[in-house]
Amino acid sequence: MASGESLVKRELPLPVTEYLNYLAIEKNLAELSIKSYRRDIAAFLSWAADCHFDDITQITEDQIEEFLAQRIDQNYSFASTSRLLTSLRGLFKYLVTEGYLQSNPTKFVAGLKKTKSLPKALTIQEVSRLLDSFDQNDNVGKRDKAMLELLYGSGLRISELVSLNLHDLDLEFGFVKVTGKGSKQRIVPLGTNSQVAINRWLDHGVRDSLFREKTTKRSDLEALFLSQRGTRITRQGAWLILKERAKKSGLDVNWYPHILRHSCATHMLENGADLKIVQEMLGHASIVTTQIYTKITVENLKKQYFKAHPRANLDLK
Repeated sequence: MASGESLVKRELPLPVTEYLNYLAIEKNLAELSIKSYRRDIAAFLSWAADCHFDDITQITEDQIEEFLAQRIDQNYSFASTSRLLTSLRGLFKYLVTEGYLQSNPTKFVAGLKKTKSLPKALTIQEVSRLLDSFDQNDNVGKRDKAMLELLYGSGLRISELVSLNLHDLDLEFGFVKVTGKGSKQRIVPLGTNSQVAINRWLDHGVRDSLFREKTTKRSDLEALFLSQRGTRITRQGAWLILKERAKKSGLDVNWYPHILRHSCATHMLENGADLKIVQEMLGHASIVTTQIYTKITVENLKKQYFKAHPRANLDLK
């Protein structure tokens, strides 16, 4: 991570410079406050550039969440990371207002909570309750189950899920081609449950029944998952489906877009998967990002130990 002084001096894209001028002139913020905003935004842009995300107008929610997760993993303070998220929220809200962006990538980024420094993972029982709750006589239920089976079974990001096309699937050999960050492609295995759910969604014209002639574009014709309007389902649409399905399943947890992806990685490591394999499967550029899940599994082990071992909680005399 670049030093604080170099971040202050870093050359910024024009839209960011305009935002800082807006804070100074329109909002009349103090010079020290402007400097703080500049440092925060420059820190994010420095990380994004290292990951080859060079265009501020193409930044996604996934990238912001991964950046925040890495800061937490690298023991940056809660206060500085929370302030940085506030800085990014303000920047991207301004970019939407000024027409640089159509949607705000920080809109669905959950606020940081001081007591929860590690990503939340569902228990295996909670995942089963969620994935076994679908009505398979309902076409929309078949779609939603296939989507959630893929998110958990293959550890996909929601943005990767909604960008899948029919030709990305190899159901005969049980693989899916995923296009991740920086347009990097990887081959990810499909579990049996995922394959069954996808086949139910694709069989007997269930998917095709959602098409509408007036709304269907070429990119929609190729899409694996469609909305009820017959168009490719959006990231926000998939996220709302996940939240609604969780609510109907009675799962009382703090939901966020990566929760099934986190659960996939955590459960694989708990059951003996190699860290490098999980890194490759999830498409992490650095193994440092994947290592956060080892902390989760250690935390789970510690909780189970103190819950179950007869001499774990004895008072010292």
